[in-house]
Amino acid sequence: MGWCAVGEIWTGALNDAYAVGGSVGLYDTTLRDGEQTVGVVLDPEQKLEIAKLLDELGIDRIEAGFPRVSQDDWNAVKLVSEAGLRAQVWGFSRAVPADLEALVELGVPASVIESPISDLKLNAIGVSREKMLERITGAMRFADEHGILAAFFGVDSTRAEPDFYELVYKSAVEAGAREVVVVDTLGIASPEAVADLVGRTVEWVGPDVPVHFHGHNDFGLATASAVAAVRSGATWVQGTINGMGERAGNANLGEVALTLRALYGVESNVKLERIRDVSARVQALSGYALEPWKPVTGETLFRRESGAVASQFHDPPSIEPYSSDLVATERGIVLGKKSGLDSIRIKAEELGLDVPEDRYAEVLARVKELGTRKRGLVTDDEFRGLVHG
Repeated sequence: MGWCAVGEIWTGALNDAYAVGGSVGLYDTTLRDGEQTVGVVLDPEQKLEIAKLLDELGIDRIEAGFPRVSQDDWNAVKLVSEAGLRAQVWGFSRAVPADLEALVELGVPASVIESPISDLKLNAIGVSREKMLERITGAMRFADEHGILAAFFGVDSTRAEPDFYELVYKSAVEAGAREVVVVDTLGIASPEAVADLVGRTVEWVGPDVPVHFHGHNDFGLATASAVAAVRSGATWVQGTINGMGERAGNANLGEVALTLRALYGVESNVKLERIRDVSARVQALSGYALEPWKPVTGETLFRRESGAVASQFHDPPSIEPYSSDLVATERGIVLGKKSGLDSIRIKAEELGLDVPEDRYAEVLARVKELGTRKRGLVTDDEFRGLVHG
């Protein structure tokens, strides 16, 4: 049995040959990129509440927002940066003087500084490569001169022309960027391509410049790409709670943290036992619904309806890849069309009902009939009624 087949994680030894080990930093951009989810508006006090939750969760860096977007965003950045959090608070800026001056005025000690670098983006905004490179290096010098820890963020970098990408990232570091971010803005890169680009970036910027990965989920690969980035030397993963964000969203930091720990032996400071509570609160404040089968935080992850699975319910490793205790939630049997005899036994014991074994088949038939008729689950109260009726 491998290192990941014991304790609270039951994945067996298959992944052992691919273990990475070590640790990774998690950078949360829920308050900025996450709020770009269509229809989501968070006021400064709500952002402060989320920032405090992120801090308690163990997130290392919190991006407080883009102060020049609006007065509300300015106020939110100010509130979060002055909250005395353990996490390092970051800002977000374009490579334009007014944005950078706002960071200085607010006293934000660190910031992502973005600029588009793909020809598709540059042509869309009518700026030449040469002009954009000039803006980038000027912004990095400004940040360095004003004591701002700057991470260069090349928008749409996974679609940038390779030679220009290399020139931009090297030039940004030479001009004062102390960290860099590989950015899959539209989620178009396969994990293999991310691994290659991150690996080359690590080589180009040198061992003293941390490399981040910022990925989107348009093809459902954000977590896989984040893992690929870490395997290739990225030391920071950027993402959001619940994978919030534009279009298909960002990398989901809860999924990334669990996947890296359980499958690759890469640790982070995230307290997984708090992730579901934080997820639920951010969801409530944002006003959207989550898929119930979502990894890590989904409400059906540890609820079982299938009779075949219920027969093994007493042995969690046989039906689950990791313990419910790892993410601090409860296991449970629910009843419906797909229930079996063991489902009846377990639910009766759970509710303290005296149901003789020779009645299991009869009660099961009633449960199946009601579940089919309702096209849904049989509640505990309905089950009591079926037992006593």
